[in-house]
Amino acid sequence: MKPFVALPLIVALAACATPHRPAGFLTSYEGLTPREGTVRASIQERRDEAALAAVRRVILAPTILLPDAKARLGWLTEGEQKLLLREVDAQLCFEMSERYELVKETPDASVRAAVTAVKPTNAAGSLVSAAGSFFIPGPIGVRVPGSTGGVAAEAEMLSLDGRQLAAMTWTRNATPIGTDNPSLSRVGDALQFVEPFADDAAKALSSKDAKSRPIPDPDPCAEYGPRIRPEGWITKFATGLYIPETSAAKPAKDEPAK
Repeated sequence: MKPFVALPLIVALAACATPHRPAGFLTSYEGLTPREGTVRASIQERRDEAALAAVRRVILAPTILLPDAKARLGWLTEGEQKLLLREVDAQLCFEMSERYELVKETPDASVRAAVTAVKPTNAAGSLVSAAGSFFIPGPIGVRVPGSTGGVAAEAEMLSLDGRQLAAMTWTRNATPIGTDNPSLSRVGDALQFVEPFADDAAKALSSKDAKSRPIPDPDPCAEYGPRIRPEGWITKFATGLYIPETSAAKPAKDEPAK
C-alpha cells in the first residue's frame, strides 16, 4: 500500500518545483513563458518558430558554469565541475543530434548552455535513504529530508548575427518521496537531472513541428561514450544508489577516468 499512499505526496512535491531565477546568461529573457504540463521541473521558454524552421546545421558551444554561480559554489571541486559540465555537453549532444546536423564549422546557428546553480546531495543521508528504500516495494523511494540536491541551467540558440532564436531556463530539485536515486556524490542529483534538462532544452530549441532524426553514423557524440549505459542501471538496482563512475559521460581525452 505504500506506493499508493506516497503517490499524492509525490504529485504535491513535484508541483512545487522551485521557480528559476534568471542568472544573466541568456542574451534576453524577454518573452519567456512557463511550459505547460510540467510537474518535476520549473521551465520557461520562448522560440521564434519561423527562424527555427530554417535551421539545419548547429554548432554546440562547451557548457560553462556561470562565473557568479562558481563564486557561490565554493564547495564544488574542480573534478566535480568537470564531471557535471562534461555530462551536460554529452546529453545536449545526444539530444540535439536527433534534431539537427551537428557541425564544427559553417553552421546555421549556435547553441550554448550554462549551469547556473547546484544544490549538493548529502552522502550520509543518501546511505540511509538507499537502505530504507529496500523495504519499499516498487520504484518509489524515500529520501532523508535535507539530503536531496538539484540543478538549474539555461540554454539558448543564436543566429550567426547573435539574435536569439529560442531560449529556456530550467530548474529541478530532488524530492524526499519519488524516483530520484540517492548518491554518495555531492553532484549526484544534479548529474541525474542533466538528461531531462537536455531533453527539455532540445525541445525548446527546436520547432514544434520538428521530427526526430536517426542517430547519425558515425555518431558525432561518440567522444562521450555510449548513449545507453546499462552499467548504471545495474548498479542502481544492486545498491539503490546513483554512482557517477558507472553512469556519467566518458571523460575527455586529456582528463583521467573517474
